[in-house]
Amino acid sequence: MRRIAVFLSCVLLAPVSMSAAQPVAGRARALQAEDYYRMKSVGAPRLSPDGRWVAYTVTQPVEVTNTTTTQTWLVMTVGAPSERRIQINGEDVSNPRWGEDNRLRVTLKATTWSVDPANPATPLEERAAAAAAGGAWLPSPDGQWLARVQDVPRPPAPAPALTDFERRHEERFKGDAFDWYPFRQDGQRFPLPNRHARPATEVVIRPASGGDARQLTSLGLTGIGALQWLPDSTGLQFTLNEQGARDEKAYGSTDLYRVSRDGTLSRLTNDGHNYTSPSFSPDGRWLVYERALSTQRIVDERLAHGGAQDLWVQPAGLGAARNLTADWDRDPGTPRWSPDSRHLYFTAETGGAVHLFRVPAAGGAVEQITSGRRRLNNLDFDRSFTRIAYTVGEFDRPSDIYVADIDGRNERRLTDVHRTFLADVSLATRPSETVEWRSTDGTRIEGFLLFPHGYDAARGPYPLIVMNHGGPHAASGYGFNFKNSLFAAHGYFVFLPNFRSSTGYGDDFKWATWGGWGNKDGEDVIAGIDALAGRFAIDRQRVGTTGHSYGGILTNWLITKYPERFKAAIPGAGESNWTANYALSDISRTKDMEFFGPPWNRAALEVMIEQSPFFRCGNTRAATLFVHGDVDYRVPIEGAIQLYTCLKKIGVPTKMLIYEGQAHGISGHWNVVHRMLNELRWWEQYLK
Repeated sequence: MRRIAVFLSCVLLAPVSMSAAQPVAGRARALQAEDYYRMKSVGAPRLSPDGRWVAYTVTQPVEVTNTTTTQTWLVMTVGAPSERRIQINGEDVSNPRWGEDNRLRVTLKATTWSVDPANPATPLEERAAAAAAGGAWLPSPDGQWLARVQDVPRPPAPAPALTDFERRHEERFKGDAFDWYPFRQDGQRFPLPNRHARPATEVVIRPASGGDARQLTSLGLTGIGALQWLPDSTGLQFTLNEQGARDEKAYGSTDLYRVSRDGTLSRLTNDGHNYTSPSFSPDGRWLVYERALSTQRIVDERLAHGGAQDLWVQPAGLGAARNLTADWDRDPGTPRWSPDSRHLYFTAETGGAVHLFRVPAAGGAVEQITSGRRRLNNLDFDRSFTRIAYTVGEFDRPSDIYVADIDGRNERRLTDVHRTFLADVSLATRPSETVEWRSTDGTRIEGFLLFPHGYDAARGPYPLIVMNHGGPHAASGYGFNFKNSLFAAHGYFVFLPNFRSSTGYGDDFKWATWGGWGNKDGEDVIAGIDALAGRFAIDRQRVGTTGHSYGGILTNWLITKYPERFKAAIPGAGESNWTANYALSDISRTKDMEFFGPPWNRAALEVMIEQSPFFRCGNTRAATLFVHGDVDYRVPIEGAIQLYTCLKKIGVPTKMLIYEGQAHGISGHWNVVHRMLNELRWWEQYLK
């Protein structure tokens, strides 16, 4: 087990305030469903290269049209904050990004405009030549060459010779026919087109001074990514999953390749790991990348765990590589080089928080730069790496824009987007708390608790809603969620447990549910409910459980494994029968890895049956509302229908909500609000 260098600790079940600002008693009301259309969301901040300005977006849902308005704003990072809304010809713009000239580029009706932040009233229209298929050209460091990945059509497959009689009946056929795999992908039309019929992607270059393009690679495959020039301009580097591109049944691994300007191709890696996010240091001496064990290797070697995700660095001209995060038991995000090439900066989860870290490129301890019980999201740097901009995630307040020095000091909140809303609505009469408890086997688990609006222990006990996160390798963390706050506003505790399989707590914790989805994580949830009920005014007889995706899967597990513990449930996009899910889902890889294979493998079949809620549903008691999209190919609807049928057969109150045209995520404002209203009514009917 790798040494843990940083861990966000807290006292067992100790209350921790999530917000410094306390609402004024009697001034603001509780949150209501109608407030959904008043809520604004702050988009990712973009810091100007000189660090003087932050561009960001503010979006808001529109009920009448089921659409979202988008505004672009500018605010200075120094002096008194003064926001400026950017419009062109009286219209709002989108997609703000900075040029190296410190001018802001925005988009209006597919046209790019350049804006001087000091004088935004006089924008300049930038007319660019239409880009050919393949996207923008990438200039070489010496300025002599341009490169890009370009689509290259494949030779058409020979058509079968048909008689006139056969052809007429082929033309009359109404339906789908396919003989390839995979044939499903969530959010896309069924069946998925044959990927081998798509154009190949190849690397092409041309002189920067003009001239014809020349194709460097002839791989005949799709999937070239992360194209970048070598620091000396002699060639290019890219990533590719070659095995996965050639073999429809293989998962393969993403490897590093290089091609010289004369077309000589070399494969740099081939060890069963995925190599992602490669980048060269500003001084051109070093190459960094993220490395993690591939699905293919896990399946081939029948491993009982996943692998570590680490940052590796090696000379740009190749040579011995070293692991910079071997002794740091967290998952680093995409690394960014400091301008002097001495450090790599990245964000990472630590517990329910997200913070900025750095590690010396020459090796050394990982350093946590920012801290606190919150999530730093959408973090951006200025050119000199002296300043950072980001949004802050907290449970009891929607996000705003912040800026700080690169070392995390001198933090300032630049915006107050929700000022008017928060003057009317109290999102938390008691601040949310971070809690810890011991699970059945003694493992320490962390979670978060939102309190009922106007909570008074003497007026309790209150009902509790367990909100299970998706993944399973994800985590609940600091951040405002409208639905969670709505449930709390209507008199419910809302409990967000980071059960085993959650990220941010180390590799052993993340892989602890391998081969047993629901076992240890289910025990963690039950132990958490008991720990909270022993401290707060929680009614053990009025406990509900819910969640989406893996949160819905765990919900199905909990109500069938612990039928006496739950009064009501709302599984969203939840599975109940893994034997069917293997073939129907677009991600059979999760079962090939964590259930040890397909259902025609006897050992894997036994795991699938044991972990399937459908096969133990006969004693379920919880009134259950199923929520699903009708074209969900990630967790197909058949699993929800099977468990719904079981509950109907045994006389448990149950209802199904199926959203037309919706895939794994239920989207669209009307759908989101309709779902919240129905879920709230379900809780009110069966938990109140």
